[in-house]
Amino acid sequence: MTEPLLPHPDMSEVVGRDDLLLLTLDTLRYDVAVELAATGRLPHLAAHLPGGRWQRRHAPGSFTYASHQAIFAGFLPTPAAPGPHPRLFAARFAGSETTAEGTFVFDEPDLVTALAARGYHTVCIGGVGFFNKQGALGSVLPGLFAESHWEPEFSVASPTSFESQVARAEQALAVVPGEQRVFLFVNASALHQPNWFHLPGATRDAGDSRETHAAALEYIDAHIGRLFAAMRSRRRCFAIVCSDHGTTYGEDGYTGHRLGHESVWTVPYSHFFLEPTT
Repeated sequence: MTEPLLPHPDMSEVVGRDDLLLLTLDTLRYDVAVELAATGRLPHLAAHLPGGRWQRRHAPGSFTYASHQAIFAGFLPTPAAPGPHPRLFAARFAGSETTAEGTFVFDEPDLVTALAARGYHTVCIGGVGFFNKQGALGSVLPGLFAESHWEPEFSVASPTSFESQVARAEQALAVVPGEQRVFLFVNASALHQPNWFHLPGATRDAGDSRETHAAALEYIDAHIGRLFAAMRSRRRCFAIVCSDHGTTYGEDGYTGHRLGHESVWTVPYSHFFLEPTT
């Protein structure tokens, strides 16, 4: 299957003009994402994916912390085909082969700081434990942002995590002055284990499976329209929706992630514009 054609905007023009949304669907497997989009089980997400399809990419890390450190440095998941592939964002350094015309190049150590220096209000809605601010390690990534939020209701243990995260994002956006640009980052935790409670009839004893993983993605899709609506209500928004890594459910004897398996390294990715509603 040919890869969907994604828009290639000049990010040096997008930054400073549009709002930005980065939504990481933590732990989402590529095969599950593709299957659900192809069978009509992601009506709200698929409506925004170019061609209604995900792009196949390779994750920059095999678990949340490593992958997000790379993403915030400008290393988004890489197209799963021979490159080099020009990047949307890149820190300035000599010898970069993926910094190209149209790349937003910054001198700051990370994208979040770079956007703040250009007038963006930066907001983090955390999900998995690396964003919970309950210790030094859980404070590193949210500490990059001017405003960050995490509550137990956003965590992997909450059956209503994503709708709770969206509600907090709506509240945060509502108080930002209309003329100020916003960079909103959301780490959706619903797909991360445990996710068995998203599939009707599943039990804690039976545990998580590829099927409960799929049900968690359908749950996210049911509420994602509110997040997109909140972002597009202000002005045009450039949105990036991707997984930070996948996970395994017994393939080749593996369970979980932070390991070198195809189901971990291959992730779904897309970017697109959300046009304003007013």
